[in-house]
Amino acid sequence: MDLDPRLSALDALGGFFVLRTGVPPGGPLPTLAGACADPRSRTASDVYGDPLTFRVQKVAQSIRAPEARVAVSVAQQGLAARFWSIALGAAALCGQVPDLDPELLHWDPDAGAPDDLWLREVRFRPVSDLDAVVRAGLLLPLSAALRARHRVSPALLWGNAGSALAGTVRQLERWALVHDRPDVAERAGALAGPLFAHPGLSGTLDPDTLRRRSCCLYYRVPGGGVCGDCCFERPPRPPRPPRPAPRRT
Repeated sequence: MDLDPRLSALDALGGFFVLRTGVPPGGPLPTLAGACADPRSRTASDVYGDPLTFRVQKVAQSIRAPEARVAVSVAQQGLAARFWSIALGAAALCGQVPDLDPELLHWDPDAGAPDDLWLREVRFRPVSDLDAVVRAGLLLPLSAALRARHRVSPALLWGNAGSALAGTVRQLERWALVHDRPDVAERAGALAGPLFAHPGLSGTLDPDTLRRRSCCLYYRVPGGGVCGDCCFERPPRPPRPPRPAPRRT
């Protein structure tokens, strides 16, 4: 249940902004810190085994991903969008950021999209801590954990994070326009701008077009196409198979 009105206010912004608090009703869920830990440290009693691997496999089956890195990208971008939505949404709407400590933030790797997140203990931090809460506190260890398990480019993962941040700003601007809250849109843009100067996020988007400079690989999903901010205008053609060497006679 939601006990803090500052978090309950996020529900009006849409599903990606929702943050539940307290104990999940379906039973214990792994924390983000636990999910990103070395899988060799897990015990046989862990319900999901390795939660990150479990999530990637679930996404791969859901979208019929042709290779693991496509599912890794989709899974990571979904979490990045959730992290930015909650943190920036609260900052723009309420003037504070919930402390998404990965030791307190629980995640259901078996849920659908948007990812189901629960915060065990509610604490707030100033908006100046946005980068520390999301990029440094959540995205950096998540990226490292995924790359330790899968062969995936760091530029792809940070491109996903930059795209998710820009998408969060756009959603807040749309909500602010509909609800006559220009102050929310102004704060969202003012807070997001400096975040793109930090390591990892710097250079992920073209500053003029806001198109990303890397591809999330979604075009490789059957029927996927390209995203609205993709660096490609159309899906790249698959590489041609090499021609067989001519026979000697």
